[in-house]
Amino acid sequence: MILVNAMNPCPLCHPENETVLWQGDRCRVILVGAPDYPGYCRVIWSQHVKEMTDLNEPDRAHLLGAVFATEAVLRKALHPDKINLAALGNQVPHLHWHVIPRFADDAHFPDPVWAVRKRDTHSPTIDSVDLARKLVRHLSEYLD
Repeated sequence: MILVNAMNPCPLCHPENETVLWQGDRCRVILVGAPDYPGYCRVIWSQHVKEMTDLNEPDRAHLLGAVFATEAVLRKALHPDKINLAALGNQVPHLHWHVIPRFADDAHFPDPVWAVRKRDTHSPTIDSVDLARKLVRHLSEYLD
């Protein structure tokens, strides 16, 4: 469990080794790199705020626009069976959205990726460098 306090600063405010696919003034989209979930992205708000209602309306619309653009790009690039969107922040109270392509034969389907593993499976063979390149190109089209 990651607890944010004075001794352990927010890992989303002070990121290390992120694969940034797109970055604007208010948020960024990163590739998580979860082996079981190719294409798993996070959309992270740049300022340290905890909840969607901490943002004004234009900022909320901008953040959700980035989430929806990320979803659209992942659907186009990977053709998943489903996309999961989640904004939890229980362990890291910094506003961020998980955008997770799901496949019917993935390790947890149909349960959330944080549930007990249902099966051993091998993730689809996807060239992560090529995927990152596609995501960067398409996110720029949607968000710039």
